[in-house]
Amino acid sequence: MISESTRTEELPIYASLIRERGDVVEEARVVAEETQHQMTQALNGVAPTPHETGAP
Repeated sequence: MISESTRTEELPIYASLIRERGDVVEEARVVAEETQHQMTQALNGVAPTPHETGAP
């Protein structure tokens, strides 16, 4: 288990990495939610809209 003081000390490093590289964890979460939504629709027999397939 990580103590509160250790967790607090790590936050500036994490914030710095997000500024430099972007929030990869958040981006992955968004893509996963979109994929889950699309798969739910596909399994329910709903055709995806052009926006959902990435078509212009």
